[in-house]
Amino acid sequence: MSSKAGFNLKNRKCFACPPKFKNRMVMMLCGIAAQGLGLSLLRAINLGTDPCSCLTQGVTNFVPLSFGTCQLLCHLVTFVFVIRYDLGMIGFGTIGNMCFLGYISDFFKWIWSLLLPAGFFEATMTRYILLVPSLAVFLLGAAAYMCAGLGSSPYDALPFIIAGRVKKVSFKVVRMLWDISFMAAGFVLGGDVGIVTILVAFFLGPIITWVQRKLEVLII
Repeated sequence: MSSKAGFNLKNRKCFACPPKFKNRMVMMLCGIAAQGLGLSLLRAINLGTDPCSCLTQGVTNFVPLSFGTCQLLCHLVTFVFVIRYDLGMIGFGTIGNMCFLGYISDFFKWIWSLLLPAGFFEATMTRYILLVPSLAVFLLGAAAYMCAGLGSSPYDALPFIIAGRVKKVSFKVVRMLWDISFMAAGFVLGGDVGIVTILVAFFLGPIITWVQRKLEVLII
């Protein structure tokens, strides 16, 4: 789900450009923008978010900061470990996702508050009608940013690093425990846990594979 196309200490290359770099950059930027749009809707319909955003929502309950700022701070904590253990996981996609995803979500949430009537997202029927399209936009955006191969967010990178060091445990198990840990911490802090949280866990992997097959012609 990620690429080591960013820093690479072993080869002594920083931000080495992979094939069709411009196409990859466009794909990454569009993916993060779509993911932020989808995340803004998922936060609005209140039916759960991905585990990382769930923890961020929990943190916002205790500090007077925006969602975007809290997500950036949470990523910076995990980013320290990525820098320490595997610089090869870092790339333009790492910076884009870490620094801008939360703020893009905040921006679109502000747009909805301007364009839509008060209480629009509170109606049960509206929430469930928007569930599938909101989740689809979020997952497709996440898949596009990851398939661009320009680095992973610290949240996505650390399970790879842990799995590479804990040889007796498969990556799938490490990723599952990683997601559950963030989801549990977010739940304790008051974050949004719901059906979306489960759907993200089950469908992100297959969607990434499907998107990669469709878009590989643009990046290979």
